[in-house]
Amino acid sequence: MNLAGRDLVTIDDLSNEEIESVFTLADEMSDSIGGQFGVCQGKVMASLFFEPSTRTRLSFEAAMNRLGGRVISVVEMSNTSLAKGESIADMARVVGSYADIIVIRHLWEGAARVVADYSDVPVINAGDGGHEHPTQTLCDLYTLKKERKTLEGLKIALWGDLKYGRTVHSLAYALARFGATIHFRPSPGLEMPEHVTRKLATEYTGRLEKYDGPRALDEKGLFPLDAIYMTPSGPHQLANIPAVGLEIELEKGVDALYVTRVQKERLGPESRLSKKGYPVVDRKLLREKGFEETMVMHPLPRVDELAYEMDADPRSMYFKQAARGLPIRMALVSLILGAREAHILQTKKPIFARKVSYPAYTRDTGIRCPNRVCVSSQETESRYIRPEFLIVSTDPLILRCAYCEHEIRPRYIASSKWHQGTAENKRYYAAKGSMISRINPDNIIIFDSESAAQEQGFKPGRRLVETGAQEGEKP
Repeated sequence: MNLAGRDLVTIDDLSNEEIESVFTLADEMSDSIGGQFGVCQGKVMASLFFEPSTRTRLSFEAAMNRLGGRVISVVEMSNTSLAKGESIADMARVVGSYADIIVIRHLWEGAARVVADYSDVPVINAGDGGHEHPTQTLCDLYTLKKERKTLEGLKIALWGDLKYGRTVHSLAYALARFGATIHFRPSPGLEMPEHVTRKLATEYTGRLEKYDGPRALDEKGLFPLDAIYMTPSGPHQLANIPAVGLEIELEKGVDALYVTRVQKERLGPESRLSKKGYPVVDRKLLREKGFEETMVMHPLPRVDELAYEMDADPRSMYFKQAARGLPIRMALVSLILGAREAHILQTKKPIFARKVSYPAYTRDTGIRCPNRVCVSSQETESRYIRPEFLIVSTDPLILRCAYCEHEIRPRYIASSKWHQGTAENKRYYAAKGSMISRINPDNIIIFDSESAAQEQGFKPGRRLVETGAQEGEKP
């Protein structure tokens, strides 16, 4: 396997076989950490951390030092020209001329992709806002593989802040690809984002079953079950059983409980979430039936959601997760720099992902990503990047931001072909009507308001009304 020159922006940038090969090299390196000095001699890594970090930053920098390379770093945005209004795109060009590889953490979702697009050297995403954190997922999967001896068919419960916790977004995608069954146990108000669950339901071969039962914390202190993602080999018959069937499924136990803290730094000013009602994972909780053999995982840092008494419990894996970040990142950096290669063992393991190709929408018609922390929404970046979307559904019309993956449901559409250059024939229609099925995706023009359509010379379709009735439809 040759990862030389590759970017790692999302966990989907690595195949299952490539992930396993990274683990094989990490095993080799962990057996002789001191013996790896010189593997990356003469190479320079730029460590750009514009959000607070301890484990990720230090493990990357330690990895490069252990490999014999050098590190140049920035740890605060205020100390860079970004504070003066420089764009990330310009910064990427400049830093790429100083280093052989860039590792970046940024509060803007999609920032790592912009750096990868504009830099001439490979880029690793060390966390972009609440979007993804692919190298943490590698550490999580590596821990599961070491402790459970396999990644196939595991049962994992994701617990806590699933809305803003970027680690659980990357982890959910990776687990689905390895055929896991995933239990979603979010704190009320912090459920997994719809764009994540939609991706799981449409781009992987498993099935997402929503739970519509009571939402209060149960008597055991467990978060309410929100949904279960089941692989093709999982209990799909639960789809025909009342909602209590999903609760029964959880009681069978899980291989790991993945705990997350409330991401307070990502909560908007309108948020009224409090610590009250956010259960603490402790020995009392884990004495409940189904948790006897359950591993406790946490990406760290913890606050109040994980009791310190758990540190001595043999089921606790979070410090092992952190420690394993060193050989994982040593293996990854050496592979991307082309200093090492790993061989993929050809296997006939089942594939749990679908190859889905969505049409791209790049017309500048006023459509903007609704995510206030998306890199495409920032004034400094608009000089270089334009909003870009994937058309992931036409019934209803749903666009996915190509940078942060948040979704938008535009209200109006038109076609670039129908008006044939005649102003009288330039018409727009309600997106929720049947007209969209008659437009080739290459020709579609999308607006978020009637005024946006009219500003570009389009007139309402003859039967466009508030109910969405269009030409050819009965109102």
